[in-house]
Amino acid sequence: MHTCQKSSDRPVAPIGIDIGKTTFHLVGLDKRGAIVLRTKVSRGQSADAAACQRRALPCRARSLLCAHHIARQIEALGHDVRLIPAQYVKPFLKGHKNDYRDAEAIAEAVQRPTMNFVAIKTPEQSDLLSLHRVRSRLVRQRTAVMHQTWGFQIWGFLIERGITVR
Repeated sequence: MHTCQKSSDRPVAPIGIDIGKTTFHLVGLDKRGAIVLRTKVSRGQSADAAACQRRALPCRARSLLCAHHIARQIEALGHDVRLIPAQYVKPFLKGHKNDYRDAEAIAEAVQRPTMNFVAIKTPEQSDLLSLHRVRSRLVRQRTAVMHQTWGFQIWGFLIERGITVR
């Protein structure tokens, strides 16, 4: 079970979540933009951590794109979840890249009034997108093999006849 670790009792405004393969880094800011929450949780603890932070909420949990499944889970707990593309967060990074700084940049980026967010995909939308990507990759590979096979064969036939081409 995850235990809440807050640096103060001030209410948390946005929470930036940097999603990694095995751990999530959470950084919460207060109304002034000062860091009041900084914690790391494993994937299994993520729902517990979000529920634990609920005491300081309503807040806006934010994360990066490619986290639609996790966004749906956190949204089911009653949070206002919005996804931000990574390229929109990059200008808010301070210093060298690490997971806590990424989460802090997400929390700061979310406060911008003109920020563009990504809609959370349903499981069906994610499945359809995956199928399209797989099909596109197969078509690209098939085309590459055809071009390689026919291109080298024709090139070899032309060389046999004394015709050189670039």
